[in-house]
This record gives sequence, C-alpha cells and structure tokens, in this order.
Amino acid sequence: MENRFKQAEVATWIGIVANGLLAIMKGFIGWVSGSRALIADAAHSASDVAGSIAVLAGLRTAKKPPDKDHPYGHGKAENIATIIVAILLIVVGIEIAISSLKVFFGEMPTAPKGIALGAIIISIIVKELLFQYKYRLAKKINSSALLAEAWHHRSDSLSSIAAFVGVLGAILGQHYNYPILIYFDPLAGLIVSIIVIKIGFSLAKESSLIMMEQVLDADKIMPFFKTVTNIQGVKRVDELLARTHGHYIVIDIKVSVDPHISVEEGHLISKEVKKGLIDNHSNIKKVFVHINPYRLESG
Repeated sequence: MENRFKQAEVATWIGIVANGLLAIMKGFIGWVSGSRALIADAAHSASDVAGSIAVLAGLRTAKKPPDKDHPYGHGKAENIATIIVAILLIVVGIEIAISSLKVFFGEMPTAPKGIALGAIIISIIVKELLFQYKYRLAKKINSSALLAEAWHHRSDSLSSIAAFVGVLGAILGQHYNYPILIYFDPLAGLIVSIIVIKIGFSLAKESSLIMMEQVLDADKIMPFFKTVTNIQGVKRVDELLARTHGHYIVIDIKVSVDPHISVEEGHLISKEVKKGLIDNHSNIKKVFVHINPYRLESG
C-alpha cells in the first residue's frame, strides 16, 4: 500500500515540475510572439500545476490509516482531489473561451511569430509523455486522482495540437495574404477551451458518483458472488452491495447459514467470507458480513 502512494507522489511531483517549466516557457513565448492560442495553452499548463498540488494533498490524506472519525479509511480524499482538478479545468476552459471570443469582435489580430511553433511542439511531446506515464501508472495502482492528472495532461496535449494548427494557419495567412487565416489562432484557442471544459465535466461526473457512494453494477460484483458461494458453510448470498471508497472497494454482504449451528460457528463462517473476499480480490479492503438463518426466503 505504501509503495502505491509513493509511486503516485513521485509521478505527481514530476508533473508539477514539468508543467511549471512548460507554463513559464509557453507564457513567455506566447507573449513575445503574440499568440493567444499559446498564452491560453500556458494557462492550461499552469492549471495543471495547481491541480497536481491538489492531487498531492489528496494522496497524502488518502494513505492515512482508518481512525475513530474515519473507520472506512481516507480513500475518498483522492476523489476530492479529482473534483478539484475537474473544476480547475472547467474554469480555465471558460476563461480561454472568453479570451478567444473577444478577438472575433475586435480588431483584426496579428499573426504570431514563428517561435511559437517551436514552443508548441515541445509542449506536445512533453505532455503526451506525461500522459502515457501517468495513465499506465494510474491503471496499475488504481488511482482516480492520478488518472485525472493523466487526462489533464492529454487535454493539454490536444490543446497544444489545436494551438499548433491555429498558429501555423495564422502565420501562413499573413505570409500569403489570406486575412481570414489569421483568425485561426483565436479559433484554436476556442477549440482548446471546448476540449478542456468537456474533460473537466467528465472527470467531475465520474468522481461525484463515487462520492455519492453509487454501488457497483451486477456485472462487476459477480466475481465477488462466486467467491462467497464457494465458501464452506454459506448456504446462500442474500445481498451483496459493493461501493468504491477511493481506490478500494467496501463490501456489505448478507449470507444465509444453517440455522441450527452455534453463534460461534456462524461467526467463523463470517470471518471466512471476509477473508475470502479480501484474499481473492486485491481491490477489496473492507467487508461487513451479516449472518442470516437459512430459510426458503431469507431476510
């Protein structure tokens, strides 16, 4: 467990440093070159830094062991961090959209300088590498916060591609005297904003479902059913509810046993149910077992 959080924290720190450097580079070159799309992209990278800091705080809270006030653990801290990242994405996306739309109702913009293209190419490469690294690690250690960070990097990579097309179009428009192409730069900024907002809403929705403790669907809990029905002494699984709690799953289960056995024997069966679920499913951390006397209709 400790190694899981260590890997996630290292990945998050790598993201903070990389995004900080990219935000400074893109912001400065965007200002020097006069590219609105690149400045918008710099703001996106800056939001990544803020998001990564929130994720880091969430990871450090999530790894705390259960206590009196949090008997189920602190796993949902990761989901809170995910929602913070999502909100940052949405806010940044709206700001980018407003900035880009203003251009269409003002004076004819000037085309950015060619140096902007070099900065965007570097950004695309770095952000895609960060996405691949964090996406694979998030899937491996089952971290929603790290997965949110990965998609934040991918959104930055996609926005950089849109910015590249916009800047290139604006430069070509000025060079070949096609004024309409100069608007490609702010248009790219608008496309970037749509991408960012969409990803933000998607992440917020997914984490909100976990925060509201939505139970897993029938297909996902079927393996848990099979594990319990194979445990000696279990006559029937009356009810099994599984809910995510951050990176792990909490199970509430009712099983029927022979009504004529002793309380101690029933207790031992419940311990075997808990042990069987935790030993056979690495994503299950907490199991609460209720024992029912076996009848044709158990309740």
